Amino acid sequence: MALLFYPLVFMNLLFAATTLCLARPSRASAAATVAAAVLWIFGNGPLEGDILWKLNSSQGLTVSDLLSGVALGIAIWGFHQAGWWNPLPRRSRRLVHKRF
Repeated sequence: MALLFYPLVFMNLLFAATTLCLARPSRASAAATVAAAVLWIFGNGPLEGDILWKLNSSQGLTVSDLLSGVALGIAIWGFHQAGWWNPLPRRSRRLVHKRF
């Protein structure tokens, strides 16, 4: 029972962060979603599930690792909605071709 406590905490953190990012997209909620996705990759231990793709004899891509991919996609969407990737204003050509 104690072995499942921390993975369940990390899973709840991941779900709460992604839900907050979807409900109110902001830079802070998207950054929290990225942090929760990274924590989930390293803390999912006993909840990993089936191996979908083997990297070597002891490591591979599991079903629960896909949750981090979905969370990172939601975080990218949250950053986009919050205005993280607004294009920079273009400089006037007069400033670029100014004579000295």
